[in-house]
Amino acid sequence: MTWRARARVTRPAPPARRWPWWVPLVIACALGSTPAAGQAPAGRVLVVPFETPQHDPALYWLSEASAVLLADELQARGIAAITRAERVRAFEQLHLPLSASLSRATLIKVGELVGASEVIVGSYAIDRGTLKADAHSIRIDVGRVQPSVTEQGPLPGLFTLFERLAGRLAGDGRAPSGARSPRPPLEAFEHFIKGLIAESPAAQAAFLETALRLFPGYDRAGLALWDVRTDQGDHAAALAAARAVASASPRSGRARFLAGVSLLELGRHDEAFDVFKAALDDGPIAAPGARVKPGAAAFNNLGVLLIRRGATAETGPATFYLTKAADADPGDPDYLFNLGYAYVLDRNYQGAVYWLREAVRRNPADADAHYALAAALQASGSGIEAAREKELARQLSARYEALEGRGSTDRLQVPAGLERVRTEPDRTSALRPEQAIVNTAQRDQRELAAFHLDRGRRLYDREEDREALTELRRAVYLSPYEAQAHLLIGRILLRAGRPQEARDALKISIWSADSAPARVGLAEAYLKLQNAPAARTEIERALSLDPSSADARRILDTIK
Repeated sequence: MTWRARARVTRPAPPARRWPWWVPLVIACALGSTPAAGQAPAGRVLVVPFETPQHDPALYWLSEASAVLLADELQARGIAAITRAERVRAFEQLHLPLSASLSRATLIKVGELVGASEVIVGSYAIDRGTLKADAHSIRIDVGRVQPSVTEQGPLPGLFTLFERLAGRLAGDGRAPSGARSPRPPLEAFEHFIKGLIAESPAAQAAFLETALRLFPGYDRAGLALWDVRTDQGDHAAALAAARAVASASPRSGRARFLAGVSLLELGRHDEAFDVFKAALDDGPIAAPGARVKPGAAAFNNLGVLLIRRGATAETGPATFYLTKAADADPGDPDYLFNLGYAYVLDRNYQGAVYWLREAVRRNPADADAHYALAAALQASGSGIEAAREKELARQLSARYEALEGRGSTDRLQVPAGLERVRTEPDRTSALRPEQAIVNTAQRDQRELAAFHLDRGRRLYDREEDREALTELRRAVYLSPYEAQAHLLIGRILLRAGRPQEARDALKISIWSADSAPARVGLAEAYLKLQNAPAARTEIERALSLDPSSADARRILDTIK
């Protein structure tokens, strides 16, 4: 199929089909055997920074270094150790400091968030130049602590020490496989680690540039410098950092992809187009611990480029490439949003409605997707639905409070610049819960959504939050505006110490069906976010809905 024919495909949603009452139960039992939300296949391991009883500022970098080295060595042995970037994102979502000592329960929460089956923790100490490291793993499913292993040696032998420690933790005689990148001098590695954990971008850049001066071929430091410069908005410096990676480096494929991102942000569209097109033809990228191909990410960025620059007869439309991205990874909400957004810009509202609905199924708190969906619905004549989606977008984001066209009869204008660039080549995605049901839209969705909601409620009552969240997210996938499912999700997130995410889930619950329990939950979220005035407002609304609510009065007393 040519891009011209492919671009006309809009994939309207198939009609619902009535199944016998027992079919959803059979399907649900089968789904119950799939991994939980955000969980990858069994065997993923999360290594957290080691602790130390010593308080020597000169040695603080060894805490992060221990996690980086051990994860590298486990990956070299074919064990799916979670990357530092994933770990940092998980800590940020849970509002946890990267270097603090955490309880076992909190570590298990972090592990669940990144889909790990085990968490490895450890400690280190230095005595007269000898480094001693101790590590053990915690099984997440049962919270069981495995026996610890210990290694020690001189500090200059840091790399060898963690190589031995990883070999003992692997426990099955696995030896490192594949070619290794040259190890940097210890001083360069120290500056690299300090560059990762420094608090200010300026300090990060200074440490990383020093690491590169000490070891000019230190490609890992160069790519970390790309991250810092990109976050600063200095895309010219980021491009220079990516292009400094040698073509013979195992990380050269990733470096070329990142260079393409920098070119895209600099508006050098022709060069960026060539980079991403070449990435599709390069094949698998040789990278430590994995072999990845920049398929969906490159297709996505080509689509974004054409949204910004405009399509030509030679390139084809943005929707062609974005459809390829969505086909390659149908569970990624950003790819689905970009495709729906591109259809809105092309005024293909049928296609926009379909893909934006898929985006909000996977990320119900995506305010941009709700607003773009409202615009597409309004343009296609569904004014009542459009008004509801617009109001939800306004509930989720202050961005849409100031936009013109607030009335349901006014034409909604979708803001420019909402397209989402992917800054990482494709990785093996964790199995999302909706992927298990994405091809089963013909069954009776209401009946099955009710089944998952009931099961999730029972699991929530037993405080089996991980399993409950899986069931409730399946219910939301099948019925995106199920108020009770969002209410329970919000309560679970509150219990997990994730008030910002809980706030969004509870807002969706209130928008779907206003209730005193959801208002009380939202007040609790605001209190944890230290916004007492907003909490008081929600409690007053809860009491107006249910004057006898003991929970509302308890929180009101707390506020007073």
